[in-house]
Amino acid sequence: MTLDLWGLGLQAINVLILVWLLSRVFWRPVAGAIARRQATIKAMVETAETTQAKADAALAEVTQARAGINAERGAALDAAKAEAEAATKATLAEARSKADAMLAAAKITIERDSEAARKANELHASDLSLRIAARLLARMNGPVVQSAFLSQLVEAIANMHEAERSALVDDPAGIEVISAAEIDRAQPEIETAIQTALGGSARLRFVTDPDLIAGLELRSPHFVLHNSWQADLTEIRKAMQNAA
Repeated sequence: MTLDLWGLGLQAINVLILVWLLSRVFWRPVAGAIARRQATIKAMVETAETTQAKADAALAEVTQARAGINAERGAALDAAKAEAEAATKATLAEARSKADAMLAAAKITIERDSEAARKANELHASDLSLRIAARLLARMNGPVVQSAFLSQLVEAIANMHEAERSALVDDPAGIEVISAAEIDRAQPEIETAIQTALGGSARLRFVTDPDLIAGLELRSPHFVLHNSWQADLTEIRKAMQNAA
């Protein structure tokens, strides 16, 4: 087999020329296009990465903000709960205090009313008992009782100061001798006993006052000598009222 070096050389030259033409005419535009495409893709990738980074940053910011909002919401809810509990406790305490005050006031009112009712009942009972006693004592009035009251009157006059007895004797208005009933028959005896006790001649006037129940009393414009069951019952009533 014989090689055609000239033909082979021409073919090699043709190949070289073809390669050179392809590189000049075809390959460079294609390579440029590929390079531009790669640059475009790279730019797009970088833009996408930048956008992704921004999106990730925005997402992180949103997540952080949401977490902050949740934290603030939780804190606000906790504060509102604490405030509500404090207000509830304060309201309950105030209501309890008012209830206690009302109960205490009601207790005081009940005790006061009960005490007033008790005193009123005691006074009513004492008045009733004294009225009953007055009626019973009125039935007992008689000469014996009248004599006993005369003895007490004479004793009371004897216990007075001399100046008081002299003033009664010298009183121009005279002295009233009060009795619960008429004492016509006993009047001389009573007048003699009183004049003797006074130690002078006083102007005596005999007056009847059924309210005395029984007894003998001396009265003048400036002097009263109590000596009757009415006076005794009045003293008993005062003592019972003071005790109540």
